[in-house]
Amino acid sequence: MEAIQKKDIRKLSLAQLEEFFLAQGDKKFRAKQVYEWLWNKSLKNFDEMSNISLSTREMLKTHFEINHILVDLMQHSSDGTIKNAVKLYDNKIVESVLIPTTKRITACVSSQVGCSLDCNFCATARLKRMRNLNPDEIYDQVVAIKDEAETYFQRPLTNIVFMGMGEPLLNYANVLEAIDKITSPEGLGMAPRRITVSTVGVTKMIRKLADDEVRFNLAVSLHSAINETRSRLMPINDSNPVEELGESLKYWYEKTKRKVTYEYVIWEGINDDERHARALAKFCKIIPSKVNLIQYNPIDEGEFRQAKQEAVDMYVRVLESQGIIAKVRKSRGQDIDAACGQLANKNEVGELNTN
Repeated sequence: MEAIQKKDIRKLSLAQLEEFFLAQGDKKFRAKQVYEWLWNKSLKNFDEMSNISLSTREMLKTHFEINHILVDLMQHSSDGTIKNAVKLYDNKIVESVLIPTTKRITACVSSQVGCSLDCNFCATARLKRMRNLNPDEIYDQVVAIKDEAETYFQRPLTNIVFMGMGEPLLNYANVLEAIDKITSPEGLGMAPRRITVSTVGVTKMIRKLADDEVRFNLAVSLHSAINETRSRLMPINDSNPVEELGESLKYWYEKTKRKVTYEYVIWEGINDDERHARALAKFCKIIPSKVNLIQYNPIDEGEFRQAKQEAVDMYVRVLESQGIIAKVRKSRGQDIDAACGQLANKNEVGELNTN
C-alpha cells in the first residue's frame, strides 16, 4: 500500500480542517479543537493534544505533520539581548532577536531566508535570498521569543518588529497572514498597534498596505532623503526614488491616519552634514512622522563608519527645530552580532564570501 504524502497541517485554514474531519466521518468541532492547539497553544506535536482521542491523534499523524521551527543556537548578550539561530524544516537558518528594555520586551523577527535587496551597509544583504518564510515560520519565531521572555525575564512579550532578515513587503501575503494569526484571539491575541513592519520603501506595496487597511505600524528604512546618496546606500532607490516614496506615504496616511517612523543611520562622510539633515527634515513634513536615529553596527572594516557624536547632535537639533520628534537609539546585542544590520548566519556568510 502506498504511503500517504503528509501535508503541513498549519497550511490548512479552519474551514479546510473542518472539511477534512467531516470527510473522515468525524465531528466538525474537532477541527476547532485542533486549530486551537496549533495556533493558540502553539503545540509542536499531535501527542500532546490531550482533549483529542488517541485514535484521532494517530489519524492526524498519518495525514499531517507540524513543520515547527527549532531554535538551533541561542546566544545571550551582556545587555540581556538574546539572539536565536532558527532552523527551519528544510534546514535553512534565519535569525530572530529578543530585545529587553525596562519598559518592554520586543521580538525582532525575520521574514525571508536571506535578502535580495543588496543594501550596502547590511550583513543580511550578503546572503542571497533563498526563499520566503511561511506564515507559521514567522509565527513560531514570535512564540519562541515569547517563551524566552517569560523564562528569562518573567515578563510578557510586548512588541514585535519585522526588522530581521529579509524585506517583509516582498513576502507580503505570508507576512500579513502571520500577523493575522499573531493578533487573532484564536492565536496569540496581540494588539496590532504593538506590531511594526519595516520596509526599505517598496512603494507599490506601501500603497497595497494602505488599501488593505492594515492596523499595524509602518517604519521606513530611509537613511537619506537625497536620491544620489540613498541610491548609493540602497540600490532599490533607483526604482523607488525618494519622490515616489513620499507619494506612497501620503497615500498610506490618507488611508490609515497612522504616522510613520523613519529609521535613519548617520555615517561619517556619507550623510553626516547639514544638507542631509535639512533634506530629512523636509521629507518628514510630508506626513506626520518621527525619526529613530540608529547607531551603526559595523559589519567589516569597509567604507561605513559610525558618524561622530557632533553629527548626531546636529541632526537632533535640525529636526527638533522643525518640530519633528527625533530619538537616538543605541543598538543592543552588538557583542553577539544581534544589532540592527548585523543579522546573518555567519557560516553561510563565510561560505558565500569564499565561493
